[in-house]
Amino acid sequence: MTELHPEVAAVTERVVSRSRETRRAYLDLIAREREAGVRRGKLACGNLAHGFAAAGEDKAAIRDERTTMNIGIVTAYNDMLSAHQPYGRYPEQIKLFARERGATAQVAGGTPAMCDGVTQGQSGMELSLFSRDTIALSTAVGLSHGMFDGAALLGICDKIVPGLLIGALRFGHLPTILIPAGPMPSGLANKEKQRIRQLYAEGKVGRAELLESESASYHSAGTCTFYGTANSNQMMMDMMGLHMPGASFINPGTKLRQAVTRAAIHRLTEIGGAGNDYRPLGLCVDEKAIVNAAVGLLATGGSTNHAIHLPAIARAAGIVIDWEDIDRLSSAVPLIARVYPNGAGDVNHFHAAGGMSFVMRALLDAGLLHDDILTVAGQSLRDHARDPKLDGEELVFEDAVPESLDDAMLRRPDNPFQPDGGMRLVKGNLGRATFKTSAVEEQRRTIEAPARVFSDQDEVLKAFKAGELERDVVVVVRFQGPKANGMPELHKLTPPLGVLQDRGHKVALVTDGRMSGASGKVPAAIHLSPEALGGGPIGRIRDGDIVRLSAAEGLLEVLVDDAEFAARPEAEAPPPSQGTGRELFAFMRHGADTAERGASAMLAAAGL
Repeated sequence: MTELHPEVAAVTERVVSRSRETRRAYLDLIAREREAGVRRGKLACGNLAHGFAAAGEDKAAIRDERTTMNIGIVTAYNDMLSAHQPYGRYPEQIKLFARERGATAQVAGGTPAMCDGVTQGQSGMELSLFSRDTIALSTAVGLSHGMFDGAALLGICDKIVPGLLIGALRFGHLPTILIPAGPMPSGLANKEKQRIRQLYAEGKVGRAELLESESASYHSAGTCTFYGTANSNQMMMDMMGLHMPGASFINPGTKLRQAVTRAAIHRLTEIGGAGNDYRPLGLCVDEKAIVNAAVGLLATGGSTNHAIHLPAIARAAGIVIDWEDIDRLSSAVPLIARVYPNGAGDVNHFHAAGGMSFVMRALLDAGLLHDDILTVAGQSLRDHARDPKLDGEELVFEDAVPESLDDAMLRRPDNPFQPDGGMRLVKGNLGRATFKTSAVEEQRRTIEAPARVFSDQDEVLKAFKAGELERDVVVVVRFQGPKANGMPELHKLTPPLGVLQDRGHKVALVTDGRMSGASGKVPAAIHLSPEALGGGPIGRIRDGDIVRLSAAEGLLEVLVDDAEFAARPEAEAPPPSQGTGRELFAFMRHGADTAERGASAMLAAAGL
């Protein structure tokens, strides 16, 4: 057995020690729920009759909880969101797969599934982060009926998988498997898409050309193929052992995709509480699994959104992980994948090069992952470093390839693209922020330049179009935190800032808002905490102040005399936004805690 890397071991022990009391309380909770909580055998006859009244041919089986496992399906299906459109037929298929093993399945509930791709740069994006907690609440509502002995979670994209998992973890006594639906086939080359976006930002092509390019990129059912938050979600579920092996990146509508879904339901029937291989979700998601997720994020250059989501997921299981843990892991974990926007190829090319099975095998061989975790489908995590294949009509799992099939996209840890994981904690007199370096050229990772301060990303675009940013500049965009406006992503800024950088200027972004795995090549300190609303120092920066951002030094500071800076008044916050339902989420904004803790009003109010 390969010895665990000392930094991975040290961070794990740090997480275990910090989480000792909260984790114990969580494990006590799920033990009580298993023994004394609501379940079919304890429901009054009227309750139970309601629960199977519409179950058709499954009625008799559901009413007898002693002999039949009943699986609760929580689905994020809608047919507007390309990643989730394939889920439309899944419930009926899952019911058939369950019957093959003498079990039953019912749709426990649906969750919202908003698309950041549709709302990007629009007012609806201010609901995006809080949709995660809404999804968690919806999952809890579905599972609260006590009708289920296990759960199948159908979801893929940005806030959806974290929300499903947070909600399901509060029912952690139930065995649970997450079931992806896969990425769409590759469309327009990513470099060409990026080129058209920058030309549009410069006014050199029109809306028709831009729309044609975007339509060629996002062209069919399935997850977007760039390595943003959605596909980082799938990676993390693999690293935590919550998928069937190799499930993440099989295209929708294929026989192999259906076979792996079938195998997931069959496996769920084997890990229930009535059998000899009970694997409840709350035991699968332990401190080691959370560290594995962070290692995978760093090794593959995944989305910075998970600097927010991973702490929130962990909290739901009584585990505390912070940005220092991620920063320390980043120093030890090499970058072994380059997937767009960190490289030329997309997730389909990544999968063809060896994909997740190769990544897991390579990281395990290097001692960078915990092998000894409880997974849904194996005796250890190494059992998940396999690829599903069809041998005729039979599903088989083959060991991962020993070497990358494309070393421009995927490498072993002893020959990485860069020696660290590319996600740094930067801190100083402005607070703490995340800096994703994996897509940023090394010579651009330290920027010192005058600030230009904004309170809205549209103001930045106006200044860019007016030529006011044609210089070395640190663009500061504040009042974008969870308490201010729900922490929308600021991707409208990526093309213009990229243009300025390509023109030879030293450019950086500092914000208390979000970017994601699609943030690209411009150096950015994001998720800055504390945020401007409520007294964060970013609220005292003025135009012309010199700001220094350095990934190498782990530094973010404004170069102003301490006494002068402390004496400055705070900037006035913009009024709360109205319309697009944003006013309905005011209670979530008011109660949200910091980005480093997951930016959740729900978890804060629950005392988690």
